[in-house]
Amino acid sequence: MYIYDQYDQKIIDQRVDQFRDQTKRYLAGKIGEDEYRILRLQNGVYVQIHAPMLRVAIPYGLISSKQLRMLAHVAHTYDKGYGHITTRQNMQFNWPALEKVPDILAELATVQMHAIQTSGNCMRNVTSDPLAGISPDEIEDPRPYCEIIRQWSTLHPEFAYLPRKFKFAVSGAQHDRAATQIHDIGIQLVRNDAGEVGFKILVGGGLGRTPILAKVLNEFLPKPQLLSYLEAILRVYNLEGRRDNAYKARIKILVQSLGIEAFREKVEAEWLAIKACASTDLTLDEREIERVKAFFDNKQYEADAAAFNLDEQCQGNNNFSRWVRQNTQRHKQAGYRAVFVSLKAPSCAPGDITTQQMLQTADLAERYSQGELRTTHDQNLVLADVKQGDLFALWQALDEQNLATANIGTLTDMICCPGLDFCSLANAQSLSVAKQISDRFDKLDYLYDLGELRLKLSGCMNACGHHHVGHIGLLGVDKKGEQWYQITLGGSAEDDASIGQVIGRSVPIDEVADALEKILTVYVEQRLENEPFLETYRRIGKQAFKDKLYANH
Repeated sequence: MYIYDQYDQKIIDQRVDQFRDQTKRYLAGKIGEDEYRILRLQNGVYVQIHAPMLRVAIPYGLISSKQLRMLAHVAHTYDKGYGHITTRQNMQFNWPALEKVPDILAELATVQMHAIQTSGNCMRNVTSDPLAGISPDEIEDPRPYCEIIRQWSTLHPEFAYLPRKFKFAVSGAQHDRAATQIHDIGIQLVRNDAGEVGFKILVGGGLGRTPILAKVLNEFLPKPQLLSYLEAILRVYNLEGRRDNAYKARIKILVQSLGIEAFREKVEAEWLAIKACASTDLTLDEREIERVKAFFDNKQYEADAAAFNLDEQCQGNNNFSRWVRQNTQRHKQAGYRAVFVSLKAPSCAPGDITTQQMLQTADLAERYSQGELRTTHDQNLVLADVKQGDLFALWQALDEQNLATANIGTLTDMICCPGLDFCSLANAQSLSVAKQISDRFDKLDYLYDLGELRLKLSGCMNACGHHHVGHIGLLGVDKKGEQWYQITLGGSAEDDASIGQVIGRSVPIDEVADALEKILTVYVEQRLENEPFLETYRRIGKQAFKDKLYANH
């Protein structure tokens, strides 16, 4: 993984000192609330219902065991013994005292971590495929380009105060596991007819009050032009994006209002101006690409790992066998598997991980996965480089920590925002609804029979739970002080991306699991052999689901 040099470290150390002084002056009454709000947001600090919330950056989801131990220390020392993995692959702490946040940031800086630009109207954490660098369907590892974008975007002086927050996602595989089509800018590594690898650039995606899928801005961008082209996009948005209305300030609204052709013309004109500027050279040369790639090409794999007979071991233990089938993925290196660590045990809030679990997982990463982990935008963890011969011991160790629930990709592997339990913007609870669903659908054999099913739950229209692109989406709404849930069906954030359709009127909080059961009954009755939920919905449409859900009402 990327290791900071003296310049990286100096930047975050100086930022800690600056924010410590700013916070000290704020608490002494020398900085006003409005002025301090801008400062704290760009250092990852929100004010929520109960306490400040600190969002720690995990660039493209890659984290070392040493860094995870530091996060465990923060959870134990400054919070209530746990952290929360977000859909941007970051970690949030929900209970730090504001006066202690500079101390937290100072400790994080000792392991090359920070909270810079995890909030505010700036370029946020760059996300990527949790299987980056190891997936058999990969064209090229996207992480070096994520790192290059991180270095370019961090504290970029021209884009510190954008009209609204701005999000990148980068995918290097044939199958999009980074949800590039719902980002402000989505970047896909592609190969052209000449066999050259470059980038397809998507622009104008996003969820929230106005869910829109990104449009193709450039079918093939050569690698040397990546940063200059991104800079051109950001300049057009910074100059022309709306600042008079927060709900219409995202780049998706600008692209929609101009049309993709007119937007492309503006970007091309700005791009030419950037390339013509003698004082600014944003050309990404091959030496720099190779320099950054070297940080990610240092894994050591054992050639004899492929000799282990995993199938034979699975035959002797049904619980282990279904965990392997459900929670591990193919690796491009023979004899290895990627292991998904489920943070969706029935008794836990989705995405939460305790201090003890963090410490134990850090140990397991060192023992079985070369000291590295990944966070996922589905709010789980990945141990990416596990020998097949080590899977049984790893499974046992994870099971002891309640981290081996074999439910990855199933209904209960849901994305869930913190909702009204923590968030000051929320209209309704999310965590209690997630528990209601987990309690109802607690039979793994039933979940496996349903197959892949992406359930996503948001507590408000900001859509932090990505409900718009869930196969089943749940949106909490407030009706005269009561909590109700709007249901959407047919969404997807993958290659076949789509925005889900509202099925009908919302249901009260205590009937959410009942409503899901009716929807799933229609699926089971109507599906063809081996047909996934999403394909069934697209084939038969929403009426059959609607009729079942609202019968006798």
